[in-house]
This record gives sequence, structure tokens and C-alpha cells, in this order.
Amino acid sequence: QVQLVESGGGLVQAGGSLRLSCAASGRIFRSYAMGWFRQGPGKEREFVAAITRSGSSTYYADSVKGRFTISRDNAKNTVYLQMNSLKPEDTAVYYCAASSTLSQSRGDFDSWGQGTQVTVSS
Repeated sequence: QVQLVESGGGLVQAGGSLRLSCAASGRIFRSYAMGWFRQGPGKEREFVAAITRSGSSTYYADSVKGRFTISRDNAKNTVYLQMNSLKPEDTAVYYCAASSTLSQSRGDFDSWGQGTQVTVSS
């Protein structure tokens, strides 16, 4: 497994931006597809975005498409989530996760970070 640590969360006004980072250690980072999920208050954890091992392909939930961008730097063992035009409904704990296969399903990811809180005020 790979160990994951998220950072970059915080409080931002609606319309603002944040960039989340997820640093990986342990086994070879580039052998994993990576994903971001989020869990809002009283909600189940949901898929946000995913990226292939090489970074050549990305996938997004409809709710964030056009506003969020996932990227990775395999030299730095880090995956990012750039979040623009944030809305109050984006408020959640954001988790990064690693999977041996590219997926949008939470159950396919077997390594998870501890999460970072993002709060968007109206």
C-alpha cells in the first residue's frame, strides 16, 4: 500500500479557489491511479475526480466538471486538485485515494489519506 497525506484545505468564500495536494510515500506512486473523493455533512463519500498512472487521462463527477482539475507530478509523488469557482455545496472533507485500476468506485481504492476540510462560505 501507499501512504497518503492531504493538505491545502481551508475556508474560502463562494467563487474562490483552493488547491489541494496529496503527498504519497511507500510503494511506487506512478504504479497507482489516483482519485479524489469528498464527504459532505450527513452525506456519503462521493467520487470527485480520477487520473491515470501517467496523468494522460482524467475523469470528473458532473458536479465539478469545468471547475475542478486533477493533476499529478510523478517526480514529486504528489497529486493535486485545483478547485475554482467554489460553491457552498462543495463544502466537505476531501480525501485522496490510490487504486491499482482506474475507477470511479470508492470500493476499488485501497489506500486513503486522512482527509482535509474544505469549507465554502456563501
